[in-house]
Amino acid sequence: MSKQDNPYAGSTGSYATSVEFGASQGGNGAAASDAAPAYKDTTTAGFAADVIQESRKQPVLVDFWAPWCGPCKQLAPALEKVVRASGGKVKLVKMNIDDHPSIAGQLGIQSIPAVIAFKNGQPVDGFMGAVPESQIREFIDRVAGKGAGPQLAEALAAAKQAREAGDLQAAAGLFDAVLAEQPDNADAIGGLADVLLEAGDRAAADELLASVPEDKKDAPAIAAVRARIALADKVAELGDQAELERRLAADPKDHQARFDLAMIQNALGQRTEAADNLLAIVKADRTWKDDGARAQLLQLFEAWGMMDEVTLATRRKLSSILFS
Repeated sequence: MSKQDNPYAGSTGSYATSVEFGASQGGNGAAASDAAPAYKDTTTAGFAADVIQESRKQPVLVDFWAPWCGPCKQLAPALEKVVRASGGKVKLVKMNIDDHPSIAGQLGIQSIPAVIAFKNGQPVDGFMGAVPESQIREFIDRVAGKGAGPQLAEALAAAKQAREAGDLQAAAGLFDAVLAEQPDNADAIGGLADVLLEAGDRAAADELLASVPEDKKDAPAIAAVRARIALADKVAELGDQAELERRLAADPKDHQARFDLAMIQNALGQRTEAADNLLAIVKADRTWKDDGARAQLLQLFEAWGMMDEVTLATRRKLSSILFS
């Protein structure tokens, strides 16, 4: 598959050590080890039993990799080491996307290595790139509900629920409580920065993000907020929504107006509308601004999260357009 035809290629991503589908490198993705394997290889046919059913007993991490992927080889030994040291908190399953691409496609995997955690038959969390051991340990502790303590895990869950319900004050208080116990907790930092942005306090959000430890700067919660800020900066330069809509009514081929409108819609939380406008540009003219609409979609996917419902739905639509 060429990079041009691949809907996941071209993303800048938040992880400098991840590799986009379509690259080609030699080598073997599985790290050699004298110890017994800390993982199980699975297939498309075996995925239901190895991952879905098994995750109803304990969390299962699925490592999506490929033989040509250099960062996959960097991540593999660290991931296996931390899983082995976790003492059975989680199980590790590996899936070669070259041999079994459909599951990765259904999950909207953008680049590899990608590790997705499953609990009770559902994907619940994930990360991309060859992250350090410390971040893998935190990820496993978070997924297993251990390490940070039940109280902190519950506080984080409650904070996220309050944020989704629009109760910014309660969410901020809960994130603050977590940070009082763990000042470097990336989920709490990212969550509080997101709340501050929603409340209109950009300066406070920027100050908080500036305090993120170097080894946490690429954590998913932090990356999502930074992507949101980048999008907000773009929207501030775009102009009046009503005027853009008038331009489109007069000329449906005004791709710049449609693109700018999509950016404003995204800033207003109208994700589906924003995605549909960008998809319309991709369908009408892939050459517009060097495939700029598709590139912007990939940035939106990063901001929304790879497991977001609109992200997954839009990836399916994008693939349908590109491969039809």
